[in-house]
Amino acid sequence: MPFVVYCIDRLDAGDLRQRTRAVHLEYMIAHQDHVVFGGPLQNDDGSGVVGSLMVLSYETREAVEAFLSAEPYSRAGLFAELKVSRIRQMVPEHPPGLLMKELERERATA
Repeated sequence: MPFVVYCIDRLDAGDLRQRTRAVHLEYMIAHQDHVVFGGPLQNDDGSGVVGSLMVLSYETREAVEAFLSAEPYSRAGLFAELKVSRIRQMVPEHPPGLLMKELERERATA
């Protein structure tokens, strides 16, 4: 089950992200079998990082919470805001044909 993790850095974090980046990368490498994709959120002109976004594949929210409780940026207190939401993957289609089935169901109920 995929979960989206949306994190916004504290404005007063200073260089905390840079100081913890190596251990964060090590952690992500060690858990890459559960990381669908992710990366830093950038400001509009791409000149700075404002947070992180991860899509994680775990069976339960509790497993996601366990991942986050040990994640170096989170442990260091980098984030002012952290949100976790389940997501139903539709694009790219998983399984193939899902979008057509959804469209047919919508048209049948309209």
